Amino acid sequence: MTGIRMTEDQYLAIIARRNAAPSIVEMRDNPQAKQPKQKYRNTKVEDKGVKFDSKAEHRRWVYLVDQQKKKAIKNLRRQVTYELIPKQARPSGGYERATNYIADMVYEDLEGNTIVEDVKGHATPEYRLKRKLMLWVHGIEVKEIRS
Repeated sequence: MTGIRMTEDQYLAIIARRNAAPSIVEMRDNPQAKQPKQKYRNTKVEDKGVKFDSKAEHRRWVYLVDQQKKKAIKNLRRQVTYELIPKQARPSGGYERATNYIADMVYEDLEGNTIVEDVKGHATPEYRLKRKLMLWVHGIEVKEIRS
């Protein structure tokens, strides 16, 4: 049986064409281009230059902004990072990077209690573990908002 002979460069070019996804510019300029699907079927939203990971997160943000205007809450913030496990040196050399939890929204109620919220359509095992670590390390109970 005889096969087609090609150089390594020709083979790599064929593989690259086969695996090529449309670039961001191609997708932006061509609405017919296939858009990548989101992992959890959420739709990203942009409002006044602020990007949200889902419609539910955007709705919750709009509600909390309104609550802050009404003076029901204060110090409203988005995407606040909490360190759960610090960066660690390995005995064999190198480092393990830090493990962080990024809260969707953080605010204070009128009594001065810090409220950490996370908008969830689906709770992953990784999220559940980080939620438990937030309680253990920082003493903060994460309030889940179901979409």
